[in-house]
Amino acid sequence: MKINKIIEGNTLTIQLEGKLDTNTTPLLSNELENALNGVTKLIFDFTNLAYISSAGLRVLMTTYKKINKQGSMILRGVNEDVMEIFIITGFANIFTIEKRDINYKI
Repeated sequence: MKINKIIEGNTLTIQLEGKLDTNTTPLLSNELENALNGVTKLIFDFTNLAYISSAGLRVLMTTYKKINKQGSMILRGVNEDVMEIFIITGFANIFTIEKRDINYKI
């Protein structure tokens, strides 16, 4: 998985490419460890994220709980496969998700 961080003022955008699973979640956790200090808006850009596992969901939830105390978190560019996982798990009701311009068939 490839991780790209963009900081603009108090906004941090994390672009993920590949799969967020058991093997790659430690990479994301390490990137987020100190990156959230002073951040009031966190954007995860999932435009190039192909898959997310339960381990990836766990990292997102942990991050959401932390950032929610100091600001907001948005998931952007979520594809149909990842969105289906969010819907099935109920995470779609928790996170703010900006969907791609596609039709979801659930």
